Amino acid sequence: MIEVKNVVKSFDGFRALDGLTMTVPHGAVYGLVGPNGAGKSTIIRHLAGIYRQDSGDVLVDGQPVYENTAVKRRMAVIGDDWYYFPQSGIREMAKFYAGLYPAFSWERYHKLKEVFPLDEKLMLRRMSKGMQKQAAFWLTVCCMPEYLILDEPVDGLDPVMRRQVWSLLLGDVAERGTTVLVSSHNLRELEDVCDHVGILNHGKVLLERSLSDLQDNTVKLQVAYQGVTEPPLPAELNILHRSHVGRVYTYIIRGSSREIMRRMQITEPVLLESIPLTLEEIFIYELGGVDYAAKDILL
Repeated sequence: MIEVKNVVKSFDGFRALDGLTMTVPHGAVYGLVGPNGAGKSTIIRHLAGIYRQDSGDVLVDGQPVYENTAVKRRMAVIGDDWYYFPQSGIREMAKFYAGLYPAFSWERYHKLKEVFPLDEKLMLRRMSKGMQKQAAFWLTVCCMPEYLILDEPVDGLDPVMRRQVWSLLLGDVAERGTTVLVSSHNLRELEDVCDHVGILNHGKVLLERSLSDLQDNTVKLQVAYQGVTEPPLPAELNILHRSHVGRVYTYIIRGSSREIMRRMQITEPVLLESIPLTLEEIFIYELGGVDYAAKDILL
């Protein structure tokens, strides 16, 4: 289990992390989402042991990460900008990884040649970004990590390879109990693979739940009324967003779907329909609704 407790980190007076607290359960695929500048890459560098927090705790199975070789050997990280030795090829990097990770599997390395169609001897610096990303996954999963931390993991990969990589990672989660933390702006893709989500903003986790709980506790309704005007809505409803086109109103409401539907019956709608919310919609409205929605710009 990964635990981050009240972590504070400042750079030249700017507080990048402001008491951040989050928990990644064992064997979970945890999606960390947030706007640019929210602190996602900063907390990932803490989890990787690159940064040392000003205060608070960054723990893996109860052990601090920073300068803890034993913990780092159980963990692998693929950053948005993957580092490699410029003069090396995949085979040379594999030897380097094998020296760092006792669990490195050469058997798996050879099997994955069929998955990643790359030239082992070609220098990595001569590869495209997408090819380098494939090489990073090839080498990293051969380390057999218990914890895998990913920052924009499939950026630069084509759709077929994206699917192949996710299949490989989710197979490790199912078969080996690998714990995966992934930060990405591709919320549609995260929705397909994550079972837990943390929404980060201004250096704090605003909301942290399983994806199913998150979707069950935020409801999107489409409602039509017989009259021309909208009737008074129950005051106890926590409405995050309201809009309408003609006589059809759309509401985003936080709370239990069953309870909200029951309370909305008092408005005597001629149409009352609940629509599943996407992770992208939850993200937008949890961060402030229309303030984060796309704005029309007149030129």
